[in-house]
Amino acid sequence: MHANALFHLAFPVRDIDEARRFYGGLIGCREGRSSANWVDFDFYGHQLVAHLAPAECGHSATSSVDGHQVPARHFGAIINREQWEALGDRLRAAGIEFIIAPYIRFASEPGEQATMFFLDPSGNALEFKSFADLGQLFAK
Repeated sequence: MHANALFHLAFPVRDIDEARRFYGGLIGCREGRSSANWVDFDFYGHQLVAHLAPAECGHSATSSVDGHQVPARHFGAIINREQWEALGDRLRAAGIEFIIAPYIRFASEPGEQATMFFLDPSGNALEFKSFADLGQLFAK
């Protein structure tokens, strides 16, 4: 993997305007190109594309990680601690219900990270992480 590689992720939403309010307004992603059926977002420098596909929304399968049931299908970002804390505060203020409330996972172990999980309005699971030491990202 190249340090300057970017990702592109397309995912289903039930309503484009609702996705705009959530990803643009609450999460703070700048909007890019769009049509009546999709919208691009600048997701921390990566391309996130919300496609109108209500029948494909939601999640169901989970996997046990550090004593929590983590949605098997999820996406998110690794951000610095200040951004992570500010996002958690914005989500709480907006009344977002957490699947896994913000906490420190793997405390005092390799890969220690701050993490939180929540759903967007279409039922897509998101995880946001922060590492005190980004060198621990792939630690075993």
